[in-house]
Amino acid sequence: MIDPDVKLGARVKIYNPEQVNIFGCTIGDDSFIGPFVEITRGVEIGARCKIESHSFLCTGVIIEDDVFIGHGVMFTNDSYPRTDRQVVHPKTRVKKFASLGTHATILGGITIGEHAVIGAGAVVTKDIPDLAIAIGNPARIVRRFDSLAEFKTYIQDRQKSATQ
Repeated sequence: MIDPDVKLGARVKIYNPEQVNIFGCTIGDDSFIGPFVEITRGVEIGARCKIESHSFLCTGVIIEDDVFIGHGVMFTNDSYPRTDRQVVHPKTRVKKFASLGTHATILGGITIGEHAVIGAGAVVTKDIPDLAIAIGNPARIVRRFDSLAEFKTYIQDRQKSATQ
């Protein structure tokens, strides 16, 4: 189901639109939304983002341009849910070119920096800086880079060794 108040940019690809729940959000140009994704009201998704299947993006989430969100990534917007009060909606920001691994959980009210990489299954409970790799539960930074060039070289080397 895609609500009529969803603002879709140009060339947005929603794989199997009948298998998503998308409500009152904005999705930027050239983005991809996989099946079984739910995006709630007020979420902002930038251009050229890729959101894989079974992910959940809740109110308060802002995704900047060129972000990758792996399968089953869950965003939360209330760290202390209770039945006797309304849900709190802290802002959660994922900055440009960040990558979130499969089944990562992102708690509300944090920022994930530009080009940051969040490992599969990580539980992110605090801000992650630009050009950092974070893994684990709770997520901890295992590597930081001084420049984008250093980061890209590291990633390219890892990709080469993985295919050999």
